[in-house]
Amino acid sequence: MHPSPSIGRRQLLVAGGALGLAAAAAPLLTTPAQAAPRRPCTRITDLGPGIEQFALMSALQVGDTVYIGSRNLTPTRVIAFHLPTRKVVSQTVLGTGHSIQALAADSTGRYLYAGVLTKADEGRPNLFRWDLTTPDRSAVGVGRTEDRDIRDLAVAPDGTVYAVGGIPGKAPALWQYDPDTGTVTNLGIPDPKATLARAVAATDTTVFFGAGSVLAGGDGASKASLYAYDRAAGTFGDVTPPEMEKDPSLRDLAVFGDRLVASTSGSTEPAKLAVMDLADLSSYTVTSTSGSVVKNLAAHGDLIWFATESGLHSYSTATKIVTPVAFDGDLGEIWGLDHTDGTLTVVSGYGFVAEIDTAAGTSVVTDLGRAGAPVSPQTTMGIAADHRFAYVGGNNGIARHDLRDGTVVNLRAPGEAKDAEVLNGVLYTGQYSSQGMWTYDPARDEQPHQLAAFPSEQNRPLDVCHDPVNELLLVGAQSDTEGGGSLWTYSTRTGRKAVHVNPVDGAQLVRAVATRDGVAYLGGDNPTAQGPRGTVVAFDPVAGRELWRTDLPASLTTGVAALAVRGRHLYGLTRKGGFFVVDVTIRRVIHTADHRALCPGFAAMVTSRGFVYGVSDTTLFRFDPRTFAVSTVVPEINGAWYSGPHVNADSRGQLYAMRGHNLVRIDDRPVN
Repeated sequence: MHPSPSIGRRQLLVAGGALGLAAAAAPLLTTPAQAAPRRPCTRITDLGPGIEQFALMSALQVGDTVYIGSRNLTPTRVIAFHLPTRKVVSQTVLGTGHSIQALAADSTGRYLYAGVLTKADEGRPNLFRWDLTTPDRSAVGVGRTEDRDIRDLAVAPDGTVYAVGGIPGKAPALWQYDPDTGTVTNLGIPDPKATLARAVAATDTTVFFGAGSVLAGGDGASKASLYAYDRAAGTFGDVTPPEMEKDPSLRDLAVFGDRLVASTSGSTEPAKLAVMDLADLSSYTVTSTSGSVVKNLAAHGDLIWFATESGLHSYSTATKIVTPVAFDGDLGEIWGLDHTDGTLTVVSGYGFVAEIDTAAGTSVVTDLGRAGAPVSPQTTMGIAADHRFAYVGGNNGIARHDLRDGTVVNLRAPGEAKDAEVLNGVLYTGQYSSQGMWTYDPARDEQPHQLAAFPSEQNRPLDVCHDPVNELLLVGAQSDTEGGGSLWTYSTRTGRKAVHVNPVDGAQLVRAVATRDGVAYLGGDNPTAQGPRGTVVAFDPVAGRELWRTDLPASLTTGVAALAVRGRHLYGLTRKGGFFVVDVTIRRVIHTADHRALCPGFAAMVTSRGFVYGVSDTTLFRFDPRTFAVSTVVPEINGAWYSGPHVNADSRGQLYAMRGHNLVRIDDRPVN
C-alpha cells in the first residue's frame, strides 16, 4: 500500500438550487417573529483524484529493456524499464486512444510497434512505431486499421506487421502493414461469426489468426477459432484443434522454433494450451489447465511458461505436466512474460516488474512508480463510501480515501471493481473478470481478498446492492462469453451464496438490481441486436424464483441501465435516457419520460434522503418524489468513467460521484 498526498487540499463549493447556483449570500431576516425560509442548498467537496497509478495493459522485453503500455490513462504512453538499473529510462506518448494492449518488435530489435484501444474511431492512426535506437524521439503513427481496436500485433521475420482486434458489431479482419510502402491492407475476415480477434503470430510463410467471442458471446457468435493465412496464396485455412472449439476465444499465439503454441480463454470449461507442429498443424497436443484464461506465452527448451488468473505455470513438452511456478507473493493480473538466461521477467497489473530466477526460486520485485513511471489519475470503475472511507475502483486496484485526514491508499485487487457497497464499515465489491465478490475490512485486513467465487462464465458483475431484510448482497451480472446473465446472492450473516442464471431470459443480462421488502428487482438489458430487452423482473432472492415481470413500453426501446426504489415506486433509466416508474403494488408502469438531454447513455441511480438521484456521463440529477419531474443537481459533472457512471450514498445521505478525474462528495439538501 502506498499513501498518496493527492488530496491534501480540498475545495468546498456551496451552491443553491437545482443547478448549483449560489444561495449562501442571501441576506438574513432580522425580524424576531420570522424565521428565514429554508433554501435548497448543494455543497460539493472535491476529494482529489479518484485513483492515481501507472496502470498497464501490455509489456514486451527487447534486449535488456521491458517496454510497457499504459491502460486507461491520458495520454497513452509506452515506458521503457531498464532491467540492469531497474529504472524507467525513457518513454513515448502516443496521444490517442485510452489503452495499449498490443506491443511487438521486429527481428532486429530496432522498431517497437504499438496498437491502441479507443472508445470511438478517431480517424487517426491506431498503429505506432518507435525507433528504439533514438528513444528520445516520439513514436510516430504509421497506419490505421478499420477495426477500431488493435488487440495483438506480430512482426514476421521480413519486417511485415500483422494486426488483429475488432470493433463492436463487425467481424474482425486480419490487417497487414508494409513498412516499405507504408500501406495498411485488409487481408480478409476468416471467421464471419467472430466478434473479436485477440491473437496473431507470423512466420516467413504463414500468419496465424486467433479469434472468438469473449466480449459478445451468444446470439450465434462463434467460439474459439484458429486460422492459418498462406502469405503467398492469400488464403485462409481453419486449423482449430477440435478440443478447443468449446472455449469462447483463442487468447494467445506464439511461434517458438518449429512449434506454434496456442491458448484459449475458458468459460464453462477450463482454458487450454496447445502445442502444434508448424510443419504439420494436424500434429499437436492439447492440455487442459486449471485456469479460466491462459496467456503471455514464453519458452525455453522443453518448457513453456504461461500466465493464468492465479499466477504463473510451466508446461513440459517432454512430460506433458503443468507445474505452478513458485513466487513469494501475489503476481495479480499478468500482462507481460519473457524468459532470458534463466530469469522470467513478469509485468504485473499491480504496477511492478518481478524478476524470477527459475533455478534458485528467488525473485526481485520493482515498483514501477518508484522506478520512475509516471503516476497519474486513471479513469474509474465502481465507487462506494461510508462516513469514514470512500473507495474508488480502477484497474487492479482500489483507492481508499480517508475522509478524516484526506490520505489515499491504493489497495490491490485483481481485475476491476465494477461496483461496490460498504456495510458496517466493510467493503464488498463485484470483481471483473470471473473474480466473483471481494471484501475488505479496514479494521482487520491489509489487502482485499476474495469473499465468494461464482461460475467463471458469469464473468462481469455490473451492479451491487444490499437487501437488509434477507441480509443478502445482490449482484447483477453479465456473461460475456455465453450471453445472458445472472443474479448472485451472498448472505452476510451465514456466508451462503447462490447464483441464479438467466433470471430474466436467455438473452438479457442483469444490468441493474434494486430491493424493497425482501424482493429483488432486476433490470434486463441485451447487448446484441436481436431479442428482447428492457424487461423488469420481481424476484424472490431466497427462494430463487420469479414473482412477476413487466416489459417496458415500446417507446423505451433500449435495455435497463439503472434502478432505484423509493416507497412503492421503482424508478428506472434506460441506456438512452428513457425514464420510467413502476408502481410495484399494482405491477405496472405509471410514468415515462425522455431524459436523453441529461442522460444520453449509461446511468446509475441511488436513493438518499427521500429522493432518487441519477448520474450520467455528463450530469447529476434528482427526481421529485411526487411529480417525478427531474432537476439538475450538478451540471457538467463529466465524470472520467471507464465503464459507465456510478453514484453512491454514505450513511449520512451524502452522495459520491466523479467530476472529471476527481472524486466529489455532494451534500444536497433540496426543499421537500
